[in-house]
Order: sequence, then C-alpha cells, then structure tokens
Amino acid sequence: MNTQLDAVVLNFSPTSLHILNAILAVVMFSIAIDLRPSDFKRLAQEPRPVLTGLASQFLVLPALTFGLVLVAQPQPSIALGLILVAACPGGNISNFITHRAGGNAALSVSMTAIATVSAIVLTPLNVAVWGNLYGPTAQILQKVAIDPVSVAITVGLMLVVPLVLGVALNVKRPDITARLRTPLQWVSMAIFIAFVVLALAANWALFLQFAGAVAVLVLVHNALALAAGNLLARGAGLSEFDRRAITIETGIQNSGLGLILIFGFFNGLGGMAVVAAFWGIWHILSGMGLALWMARRPAAQA
Repeated sequence: MNTQLDAVVLNFSPTSLHILNAILAVVMFSIAIDLRPSDFKRLAQEPRPVLTGLASQFLVLPALTFGLVLVAQPQPSIALGLILVAACPGGNISNFITHRAGGNAALSVSMTAIATVSAIVLTPLNVAVWGNLYGPTAQILQKVAIDPVSVAITVGLMLVVPLVLGVALNVKRPDITARLRTPLQWVSMAIFIAFVVLALAANWALFLQFAGAVAVLVLVHNALALAAGNLLARGAGLSEFDRRAITIETGIQNSGLGLILIFGFFNGLGGMAVVAAFWGIWHILSGMGLALWMARRPAAQA
C-alpha cells in the first residue's frame, strides 16, 4: 500500500490553490493585529523565551524528525512530508490554544510572527538539509528541483505581507483592530478548519484509503514535537507560563502552509499531502486536549 501511496498524485486546481493562499493570508493577518512594534522590543530585552522556542521549532524538531525517519524508514513521500511539516513555522491556531491552556499568549503570538518571518529562510533550508541527508527523499528533491527562492517568495507573500499589514493597522488604527480582534480570531479558526476540508474534499476517498499508512507516524511525530518543546523550555529554566506557550508552539505546526508548498512545488505528491492533511486534523485534537488538561492547573504569570 505504501508503494502505491508514493505513486499517488492528488488533484488540486490552480483556483483552489489561490483560494487557500488567500485564506492563509487572512489567518496570518488575524494574528498580526494583536502585535505592536513594542512587543518585539520587549522580546529583544528578554530574548531567552523566544530564542528557546525558535530553537525548538527550527533546530530540535527537524533533527528529531530526521531521527524518526531513520528509525521508521517510511516510504520516501511520507518521510519528506514529515520533514516538510517539521520545517514549517508554528501553526495558525497555536495562539488560540495557548490562551486556552493558560500559557503566555503574548509570547505565542510573538513567536508565531518571528517564526513566520524566519521561515522565509529556515523552511526551505531545513527541507533541503534534512531531505538531502536521507537518500530516498533526496531523490524526490532532485526530481522536483525545488527552488528555495521560490519557496521564500511564496512564504513571504502569504505570511509576511499580512503580518506587516496587520501590525501597521494595529499601530495606526487600534480602534479598528480592537473591534476586529475577537470576531476575526473565531473566523480565522473556522477558516483554518475550512482550509483542511478544502484540501481534502477533492481527494477524500484517497485520504481515507491511505490515512492508516501515516496515522501512527503523525501521532508519534506530534508527541515528539510537544515533548521537545516542553523539555527544551524546562532545560532553559523558563516558567511554566512560558513553557506552555513553547510546548504548544512547537507541537502545532503550520500544516496549512505545508499543503500549499506540497501542491505548489511537489505536484500534490500523495504521501506528503496525506501527512500534512492528517497533521492538520490531529494537531487540533491533541492541542485542544492538552490545553484542557493544562487549564485545570493555572500557571503563575512569571
């Protein structure tokens, strides 16, 4: 079955891809209107939490993912899907989940913003480095001839431009962002779910057929991500308030961005798309479950 999965190319129309690009931009904008330049200044004065989070996302998680690939030896497209998801910045709903978990939501929002900007360079770099270290995925990368500059442009247009516009609006017209903030957060949550549904709708039968081939790997991968974030934050001596944000930010990956990159640069390669789609469903369930458990024990805001 796995070999058959590698041969599957999911169909996705250019129009649908443009719609998904626009949806992701709206979600990023909804995060950005919570930010002001002063937020970044505070992080510059006390950078340890955000640096720990970035290290967890862009260094530790990709390395652990490579280890998982070496141990599990999945089919090439599945392995590359795991590597790509690990190379993406934090997910769009991590801020909402961190807030529900009683963690440092301000740190979560700032980490999402900084990780998004950093992803212009670090996402294609991590895919290239770790993907080329594993022979079977290196062959896929050679066949698709992925251009890191094109990936950077795609990430920039979808994520960084809405980020800049959102921050600018919050600075110039805070009255507008105050009215938009709560409804847009809920709308963006619904949009994210719609994003995953749209990505699966045209290929639902294939997804049901092959989800079992990736389910256990995705569950283990997500558990590794959450554990890595928590343990690294503990090792850095951060408070429980900050640890919750970093744990969730590491375990909630932007699989929506991953799907766009898969359809845009890998021709909708089956194993990669099913991994990213299953991640998009599972990390909502695991994240919300973890948040409910954490919320039972309030964390001191220190």
